[in-house]
Amino acid sequence: KSYTSGFKLSVLTYAKENGIRAAGRKFSVNKKSVREWRKEEAEIEKLHPRKRAYQGKKAKWPKLEENLVKWVLAQRQRQRAVKLKARLFAAEMKINYFKGGSEITFQSMHGHLPDEWEKKMDDFKYFVHKEINQLGLKPNNIINMDEVPMSFNRPTTRSVAATGVKTIGIATTGHECTCFTVVLACTAGGEKLKPMVIFKRVMMPREKLPAGVSVICNKKEWMNTEVMKTWTDSCFCASKGSFFNSKPLLILDALAAHKETSVQKHINAVRAQLAVIPGGLTCKLQPFDVAVNHPFKCFFREEWDNWMTNREHTFTPAGQLRCATYVDVCKWVLAAWERITPAIGNGFRKCEILPEVDSSSSECNSDAAPQTSTVTEAH
Repeated sequence: KSYTSGFKLSVLTYAKENGIRAAGRKFSVNKKSVREWRKEEAEIEKLHPRKRAYQGKKAKWPKLEENLVKWVLAQRQRQRAVKLKARLFAAEMKINYFKGGSEITFQSMHGHLPDEWEKKMDDFKYFVHKEINQLGLKPNNIINMDEVPMSFNRPTTRSVAATGVKTIGIATTGHECTCFTVVLACTAGGEKLKPMVIFKRVMMPREKLPAGVSVICNKKEWMNTEVMKTWTDSCFCASKGSFFNSKPLLILDALAAHKETSVQKHINAVRAQLAVIPGGLTCKLQPFDVAVNHPFKCFFREEWDNWMTNREHTFTPAGQLRCATYVDVCKWVLAAWERITPAIGNGFRKCEILPEVDSSSSECNSDAAPQTSTVTEAH
């Protein structure tokens, strides 16, 4: 568990007057941690009160990664395919014993967070915790929503074959590029809202779709302003959950459709408070990105694999497997969403969306702090 520098200083101040054991009992902190903080007190005092010190592993070659990130971003702006160049940069910088391959390129880009990301992350957490405390929200009043891109084909990337086989074929329907979007939402208490599926169509499918899923069609199979309003009415407001007993807090990422003025007014009309995650920080602040999306995709792939293995398929005149129907896809979405249970609470805890219950910690966070501009507050 990590603590803010302000919390650590409060513990140290109490320990100087009452002793380490008394401070450990009052703040529920291990005595060993208090001793370590005492040794680092000078460094802790220099940090921001809400900064969690010494997070993350420092890069071994920071200048190399900085040059690599700049080169990758420049190539992508010119719409060029990116190839490996880490070793060339290492040779130019005279870095010996460098054996990095593709992994350093991916790690450099994955770790490329926005400027002052720690401050933005702390400001967002402070804003969310303040709203939760002021409104007296319970876990079922805190909702996170995210869009998950999917495709009609979800073949596995691994298989088993006899030793020595050079080529392994995997049967699919050939619709890997036929995509759709699944809109999922849940509360911090584990309550799941009705999922929505966005298909790339002009007209609604003629088949009778399952009742537990909301289906909508548009030309780009992606979230836009109108779809966002429809989701608010058909999924968010239609839920019979207990979070409508008070003003709920809806946490969204920085997608353009989420920040539209008309969408915010539509959400305000249903008495919901809106908090927008700063751009580039969903990997740290979005519960779905942290704990839900990956298992959901794995469960969906299992449903697709069972359909490919156990169902009798029909073929086109050219001999190709027919694609799954819209009814099949909706059933897979419902089955995969039904299996997501423990991951929901884990995501909210890992992102530290819920404030700490400890009263001493809340006292440390009660100092006034400027509200971040990356969070959109509903009035």
